[in-house]
Amino acid sequence: MKLVIDIGNTRSKIALFKGKNLFAKSDINMCSLNNIHKFVAEKEISATIISSVKKINPEILSILDYYRGVVLSKNLSIPINNHYKTPDTLGQDRLAALVGAYSLYPNKDIIVFDAGTCLTIDFLSKKGEYIGGRISPGIEIRYKSLNTFTDKLPLIQKEKTTPVIGNDTNSSIVSGVQGGILAEVKAIISEYRLQKPDAIAIATGGDCFFFEKELKNSIFANSNLVMIGLNEILDFNA
Repeated sequence: MKLVIDIGNTRSKIALFKGKNLFAKSDINMCSLNNIHKFVAEKEISATIISSVKKINPEILSILDYYRGVVLSKNLSIPINNHYKTPDTLGQDRLAALVGAYSLYPNKDIIVFDAGTCLTIDFLSKKGEYIGGRISPGIEIRYKSLNTFTDKLPLIQKEKTTPVIGNDTNSSIVSGVQGGILAEVKAIISEYRLQKPDAIAIATGGDCFFFEKELKNSIFANSNLVMIGLNEILDFNA
């Protein structure tokens, strides 16, 4: 079995793969050595990959020897061509999500939306060439910014549905924040499909199912896309 660890801004994910199949996964608030050992539960690990959007705790790095591990970095080969002008600044979660999407939909033009703390939008050609993307605030950041930078607007939580028009302050904020980010995503999909009519749109990240529900047939959700990509990168470097 292979161990995959993805350390995010607010939460972390750990998973076990048998070949290309996801065997088990867990979302955790704190990625600690103890939590990893508990998750593995004495299973035999053949290889491990760690990806992190921030500096990795030395304690976590100690598992590299124990579980035959590597850290996702620019030194690892990947099964797509990265055309980003500043590859050193490209988030590892974005890169892994692209690889995951390419493994699931080979020979397709793909738009990957990673809806987490930030909303990242990335474009991959059917030839496996990463073209570039966008970064904008995620839903939670948009809500917090209205509360932080105004005197009277309250902090609102994400709602399951999005009104077109708000009839009080709270529903107006929901309409503006959620309607705004949905309009952004819809516009990007429509604009890109003018050039690539058969392009597939995939959402991942903590809010991916919100976009799938609100946009219905326009986008597919796969919350495991980053983990799938990390497993593919691990296999590619075996």
